[in-house]
Amino acid sequence: MSNPTASNHASSRLSTLQAAYVIARRDFLAILFSRAFLFFLLGPLFPIIVGGLAGGIGSEVQREATAAEIGIAMSEADSAAMVASAAQLREELGGYIPPLVTLDEEQKTLEPVEVLKTKRGNLAAIVSGTPAEPTLVAPEGQIDRWRGQVSLIAANSVGASATQFPEIAFEKVATSGAAEKRNRIQTAQAGQMLLFLLTMLLGGMVLSNLVEEKGNKIIEVLAAAIPMDSVFLGKLFAMLGVSFVGIAVWGSVGGLIFLAGGFSMGSFAAPAVGWPIFLALGVVYFAMGYLILGSLFLAIGSMAATVREVQTLSMPVTMMQLIVFFFASYAMAKPGTAVELAAAIFPFSSPFAMLARAAQVDTLWPHALAIAWQAIAVAIFVKAGATLFRRKVMNSGPRGGKKARWWHRRTKADA
Repeated sequence: MSNPTASNHASSRLSTLQAAYVIARRDFLAILFSRAFLFFLLGPLFPIIVGGLAGGIGSEVQREATAAEIGIAMSEADSAAMVASAAQLREELGGYIPPLVTLDEEQKTLEPVEVLKTKRGNLAAIVSGTPAEPTLVAPEGQIDRWRGQVSLIAANSVGASATQFPEIAFEKVATSGAAEKRNRIQTAQAGQMLLFLLTMLLGGMVLSNLVEEKGNKIIEVLAAAIPMDSVFLGKLFAMLGVSFVGIAVWGSVGGLIFLAGGFSMGSFAAPAVGWPIFLALGVVYFAMGYLILGSLFLAIGSMAATVREVQTLSMPVTMMQLIVFFFASYAMAKPGTAVELAAAIFPFSSPFAMLARAAQVDTLWPHALAIAWQAIAVAIFVKAGATLFRRKVMNSGPRGGKKARWWHRRTKADA
């Protein structure tokens, strides 16, 4: 005769995906609205903001402080003509023509060599004589640098060359094959590096969350009510959702700094598949790389009982991930070879290798196969981690587990 209570309990039990969703929603909301997560978001923003401001201000200061000037030690009329000629040429040739300045009254009383020895201002050289017969005084090694510019300025000031520059006809060439390949490799390298840094920065959250719940026994309560596969899967996707929130915040701030600096997407070589598809693949490959690494971290967390053990066990994984990244970077330079194929098949290097391929090759069907294979790898690692956790923790491991079972049997026999 069947037990209706047990039957109702079995029918009310959540499926694996439903239970995983419950765990994911619980962890996602708990982390998202915690004060620790706010500080976690602010942590990388401070060096980004300070570095961006310091870089922008520093480059401007350096540009202003190191702008070379040429001093003019001529008569008042000749000095004015040379300064006006240099200003006109700078409008056409830009920074190739250095600014010319007239020496002050004190400097005019000194010889040009003595003026340079005083090291006042930004004087890189001094021109004396007349515009028709100028004399360039400069430190050793700088004569060849300024001789052409000074000659052009002097010739223009006396009308030896045309003062009206003609319109120049030109024909644009987009790029050469070698230049396009080189630029796309740079885009692939930048994509791989960003993917690696985000994965390593955010992957540790999975491990710390599991260790924390193991310490306060919450994970054991969850495991008693929900299948461990669902617990692990839910935690993975919760951390993935939290990671996307962090990336959205950092990306927004970084984008504002990027635009404020006058940069644009046109500053980078377009990937072979185009920017929209490349960015979409970047999101997918980050998710897959994060889930694969996170599933491995969950397996490690199941074997560790303390934070110290976590650090000890996670260090080899971190080193392995560095080796995997270098392997994927090396495979990027070997398109169409067995090395690239191996990097695309190996689960841990597959996201990096395939993102680099998207920057260099416009074929899309290999990405569908790679994403499907990576999803299978995530399922395998989650199943293995859940099984390992049940064996190591839920069965009362070596730390007092046998003694507890022996005491339970003895108490039962005495009763």
